[in-house]
Amino acid sequence: MLPISVVIPCYNAEKTLARTLDSCVAQPEAAQIVVVDDGSQDACAEIVAHYARQHPRVELLRMPHNGGAARARNWGAMHVLHPLLGFIDADDEYLPGALAGAAAFLAEHPHQPSIRLDVEFCGFPADITGHPQFESHAAVLSNTVPSSLVIRRSVYAAFGGFPLDDVFRRHGGEDGAFSLALLNIFGNPRLDDCKRVRMHYHPNIHAERYFRISMGMLAAPDELIAATRDASWRFVHRAYAAIKELRDAELAPHLSPPPADAAPAGQSA
Repeated sequence: MLPISVVIPCYNAEKTLARTLDSCVAQPEAAQIVVVDDGSQDACAEIVAHYARQHPRVELLRMPHNGGAARARNWGAMHVLHPLLGFIDADDEYLPGALAGAAAFLAEHPHQPSIRLDVEFCGFPADITGHPQFESHAAVLSNTVPSSLVIRRSVYAAFGGFPLDDVFRRHGGEDGAFSLALLNIFGNPRLDDCKRVRMHYHPNIHAERYFRISMGMLAAPDELIAATRDASWRFVHRAYAAIKELRDAELAPHLSPPPADAAPAGQSA
């Protein structure tokens, strides 16, 4: 079993956070569960403290002020311990066996940097779920939302984390830029044999906005579309350049992996 560090960005999510944490602690592969409190004004920190007392895998990081989900994810990712990194939002939940499927895929495909999990969209308005193109748009969104992503920490670090452009901070879309980079550089595969993540509807959720724009129910300003597209492709090019730089770098000729039982530098074995 490949252990996974799970990062949960959390902002005023006291009504849903316990459900998310329950779904995480039920996953044996979730060896570390890092909740990043992004300047919440509610009881999020107390909820995490309660879970941490019962589950040593759960830990809390606190941002000094609200900086947005992308910044919180990136901060959490700096503190993870394990080679695989998963993200789930504080109003979503993993379904049973979710991370087992991801860990098995990445163990069987050591050269694949990431895998997506299929998303069940729960409680969304009937005019969205009943739309004839709902399934195709849901598949696209499953390839995009952070809660569907399990990625090797090294690749995430090389990308520089989720982009922090102002247009994304104000309107969302940093997850789309990240998935666009994965798709264009490595591919962006998804396990679609069953649903492994549940996204719960609430008013003003970004997923609803995506569905309505994609289905022609809501118009997006041309300037916003252009700004989001330009920022997304800038991120793709930066990520590609970073990966290429790493691939072109030469390892020291004497370098070899240390033995598994080697002591850290400065410590006796």
